[in-house]
Amino acid sequence: MADMASATREDGRVTSRRGPRAGQPKRRTFTAAYKVKILQRYEQLEDPAERGALLRREGLYHSHIEYWRAARDKGALTALAEKPAGRPSRSKAEVENERLRKENEKLATELARTKAALEVVGKAHALLELLSESADYGTRPGK
Repeated sequence: MADMASATREDGRVTSRRGPRAGQPKRRTFTAAYKVKILQRYEQLEDPAERGALLRREGLYHSHIEYWRAARDKGALTALAEKPAGRPSRSKAEVENERLRKENEKLATELARTKAALEVVGKAHALLELLSESADYGTRPGK
Protein backbone atom coordinates (compact mmCIF):
# COMPACT_ATOMS: atom_id res chain seq x y z
CA MET A 1 0.00 0.00 0.00
CA ALA A 2 1.54 3.32 -1.03
CA ASP A 3 1.97 6.13 1.48
CA MET A 4 -0.46 8.96 0.99
CA ALA A 5 0.73 12.48 1.66
CA SER A 6 -0.75 14.04 4.74
CA ALA A 7 -2.75 17.23 4.44
CA THR A 8 -1.28 20.07 6.47
CA ARG A 9 -3.33 23.05 7.53
CA GLU A 10 -2.06 26.61 7.59
CA ASP A 11 -1.22 26.32 11.31
CA GLY A 12 0.93 23.26 10.69
CA ARG A 13 -1.46 20.70 12.14
CA VAL A 14 -1.79 17.44 10.26
CA THR A 15 -5.35 16.56 9.30
CA SER A 16 -4.75 12.99 8.20
CA ARG A 17 -1.84 10.60 7.96
CA ARG A 18 -1.75 7.14 6.58
CA GLY A 19 0.99 4.62 6.13
CA PRO A 20 3.67 3.06 8.28
CA ARG A 21 4.49 6.31 10.12
CA ALA A 22 0.87 7.25 10.80
CA GLY A 23 1.21 6.83 14.57
CA GLN A 24 4.39 8.89 14.87
CA PRO A 25 4.25 12.62 15.55
CA LYS A 26 5.09 14.99 12.69
CA ARG A 27 7.01 18.19 13.23
CA ARG A 28 4.76 21.12 12.48
CA THR A 29 5.67 23.68 9.86
CA PHE A 30 4.19 27.14 9.59
CA THR A 31 3.65 29.28 6.52
CA ALA A 32 5.07 32.79 6.41
CA ALA A 33 1.54 34.19 6.20
CA TYR A 34 0.52 32.31 9.36
CA LYS A 35 3.57 33.56 11.25
CA VAL A 36 2.88 37.17 10.29
CA LYS A 37 -0.81 36.82 11.20
CA ILE A 38 -0.02 35.37 14.65
CA LEU A 39 2.61 38.04 15.30
CA GLN A 40 0.10 40.78 14.48
CA ARG A 41 -2.57 39.25 16.73
CA TYR A 42 -0.07 38.72 19.56
CA GLU A 43 1.21 42.28 19.41
CA GLN A 44 -2.33 43.72 19.34
CA LEU A 45 -3.08 42.07 22.68
CA GLU A 46 -1.83 43.99 25.72
CA ASP A 47 -2.95 41.69 28.53
CA PRO A 48 -0.42 38.90 29.20
CA ALA A 49 -3.29 36.54 30.03
CA GLU A 50 -4.84 37.14 26.60
CA ARG A 51 -1.46 36.61 24.94
CA GLY A 52 -1.05 33.35 26.84
CA ALA A 53 -4.54 32.26 25.79
CA LEU A 54 -3.67 32.95 22.14
CA LEU A 55 -0.51 30.85 22.41
CA ARG A 56 -2.38 27.99 24.11
CA ARG A 57 -5.18 28.11 21.55
CA GLU A 58 -2.69 27.96 18.67
CA GLY A 59 -0.46 25.39 20.40
CA LEU A 60 2.57 27.69 20.31
CA TYR A 61 5.31 28.70 22.73
CA HIS A 62 6.57 32.16 23.54
CA SER A 63 9.86 31.16 21.93
CA HIS A 64 8.04 30.86 18.60
CA ILE A 65 6.97 34.50 18.92
CA GLU A 66 10.47 35.63 19.90
CA TYR A 67 12.09 33.79 17.00
CA TRP A 68 9.54 34.98 14.43
CA ARG A 69 9.73 38.56 15.72
CA ALA A 70 13.54 38.59 15.51
CA ALA A 71 13.40 37.30 11.93
CA ARG A 72 10.82 39.91 10.99
CA ASP A 73 12.76 42.74 12.68
CA LYS A 74 15.91 41.83 10.80
CA GLY A 75 14.00 42.63 7.67
CA ALA A 76 14.15 39.02 6.72
CA LEU A 77 10.51 38.44 5.92
CA THR A 78 11.72 35.60 3.75
CA ALA A 79 13.26 34.12 6.91
CA LEU A 80 9.71 33.52 8.08
CA ALA A 81 9.08 31.32 5.05
CA GLU A 82 9.42 27.58 5.30
CA LYS A 83 12.82 26.07 4.79
CA PRO A 84 13.12 23.63 1.88
CA ALA A 85 13.11 20.01 2.96
CA GLY A 86 16.03 17.71 2.37
CA ARG A 87 19.70 18.29 1.96
CA PRO A 88 20.99 21.55 0.60
CA SER A 89 22.03 21.29 -3.01
CA ARG A 90 25.72 20.79 -3.61
CA SER A 91 27.76 22.36 -6.38
CA LYS A 92 29.25 20.29 -9.19
CA ALA A 93 32.71 20.81 -7.70
CA GLU A 94 31.59 19.44 -4.32
CA VAL A 95 30.00 16.42 -5.97
CA GLU A 96 33.13 15.79 -8.04
CA ASN A 97 35.35 16.19 -4.95
CA GLU A 98 33.26 13.64 -3.08
CA ARG A 99 33.44 11.20 -5.99
CA LEU A 100 37.23 11.62 -6.26
CA ARG A 101 37.67 11.23 -2.49
CA LYS A 102 35.78 7.93 -2.54
CA GLU A 103 37.75 6.73 -5.56
CA ASN A 104 41.00 7.72 -3.83
CA GLU A 105 40.04 5.74 -0.70
CA LYS A 106 39.17 2.71 -2.82
CA LEU A 107 42.48 2.88 -4.72
CA ALA A 108 44.48 3.38 -1.51
CA THR A 109 42.83 0.26 -0.03
CA GLU A 110 43.57 -1.71 -3.19
CA LEU A 111 47.21 -0.52 -3.18
CA ALA A 112 47.67 -1.58 0.46
CA ARG A 113 46.20 -5.01 -0.35
CA THR A 114 48.53 -5.38 -3.35
CA LYS A 115 51.59 -4.38 -1.29
CA ALA A 116 50.70 -6.95 1.37
CA ALA A 117 50.28 -9.65 -1.29
CA LEU A 118 53.66 -8.79 -2.87
CA GLU A 119 55.32 -8.96 0.53
CA VAL A 120 53.83 -12.42 1.13
CA VAL A 121 54.94 -13.59 -2.34
CA GLY A 122 58.45 -12.23 -1.70
CA LYS A 123 58.71 -14.09 1.61
CA ALA A 124 57.40 -17.28 0.00
CA HIS A 125 59.99 -16.94 -2.78
CA ALA A 126 62.78 -16.44 -0.25
CA LEU A 127 61.63 -19.50 1.69
CA LEU A 128 61.46 -21.66 -1.45
CA GLU A 129 64.95 -20.49 -2.43
CA LEU A 130 66.26 -21.41 1.01
CA LEU A 131 64.62 -24.83 0.82
CA SER A 132 66.00 -25.37 -2.68
CA GLU A 133 69.55 -24.50 -1.55
CA SER A 134 69.32 -26.84 1.43
CA ALA A 135 67.99 -29.63 -0.80
CA ASP A 136 70.83 -29.06 -3.27
CA TYR A 137 73.39 -29.08 -0.43
CA GLY A 138 72.20 -32.47 0.79
CA THR A 139 72.46 -34.14 -2.65
CA ARG A 140 75.95 -32.93 -3.61
CA PRO A 141 78.52 -35.66 -4.20
CA GLY A 142 81.40 -35.76 -1.87
CA LYS A 143 79.50 -35.39 1.23
